Amino acid sequence: MMRKLLTVCLGNYCRSPFAQVALTRRGGAAMTVRSAGLIGKWQDHPAHPSMVDAARRLGHDLTHHRGQQITLDLLQWADDVLAMDTAVLTALRAVCGENNAHKLGLYLSDRDIPDPMGHSDGAFNECAVLIEAGTALHIGNRP
Repeated sequence: MMRKLLTVCLGNYCRSPFAQVALTRRGGAAMTVRSAGLIGKWQDHPAHPSMVDAARRLGHDLTHHRGQQITLDLLQWADDVLAMDTAVLTALRAVCGENNAHKLGLYLSDRDIPDPMGHSDGAFNECAVLIEAGTALHIGNRP
């Protein structure tokens, strides 16, 4: 059975799009991964240029990404919803409804992935490396 993961950050502009491509690459045919943001500010926009560059350095292509805002349909579609930080997780708990609450968790399970927005390219690179390393938590550990 194919596993469906949804990665969520604030705007679907940096962290969750990168997590989507990294998990898709590592998970192969065993999973389908989508991403979304809590806010619609970057709806239909490409990923942040610094994150596109960080992704490229790690062998991923983020150029086709277009931002989307979280919807109840996306939450219902997913088997697991992976929030990039505790603030996003808290917001998701407030909007997801009781039927979807069991699906929610932090991407790194015990710590936040810092939002690189407003920081240097180095912060984007560090963020991407952290997300890439975190893919191991979600590959092959569930049916």
